[in-house]
Amino acid sequence: MGFIIGFLLSVFGYLLGSILFAKIVASYKGIDITSVGSKSAGATNVTRTLGKKYGALVFLLDAFKGFLIAILDRFYIDPSSLWFGIVMVSPVIGHIYSYRSDFKGGKGVATAFGVVFGISPLLALKMFLVWAFVFYLFRYVSLASITSVLVGYFLFLEGDFSTSQKLGATMIAFLILYKHKDNVFRLLRKEEHKFK
Repeated sequence: MGFIIGFLLSVFGYLLGSILFAKIVASYKGIDITSVGSKSAGATNVTRTLGKKYGALVFLLDAFKGFLIAILDRFYIDPSSLWFGIVMVSPVIGHIYSYRSDFKGGKGVATAFGVVFGISPLLALKMFLVWAFVFYLFRYVSLASITSVLVGYFLFLEGDFSTSQKLGATMIAFLILYKHKDNVFRLLRKEEHKFK
């Protein structure tokens, strides 16, 4: 029974994660978000293209995907089960590698934040504060996101979480950092886009 529930929740998580709200919101404005700006189907690109209001909406919708799956994960899966970690990662994988968009998507930050918020609101708050502080100082969304994910990841490892949850957090952190590799190179070359 545990296998069936874990498998079904993982599939549901991936399918839900694959709904790219950035594309949906931008399409109402007649824009293909994957062909403008960074071409990423995420809140940051929507903010740059359509403004803060639409960017915030996309962030909340993307975060809700992760939050919902995390709540279902906590309700149906034992935290010590390997399935818990797999279900944790599923919406982030769906968002980054969406089957609805040729297995392309966003960078997973908002969805991952939703997952963390569903598991530990306090940890999510700490991650948000780190993000806000770094962004305030440097005005780079990518740097703020990378720093927030790294800090959140190490806090997760040090926290009272199961091995499965920590494995899930490891996979999520790896995916997000991997998707930001180009941003890292641009930061090093001082070519990364700054928000004014």
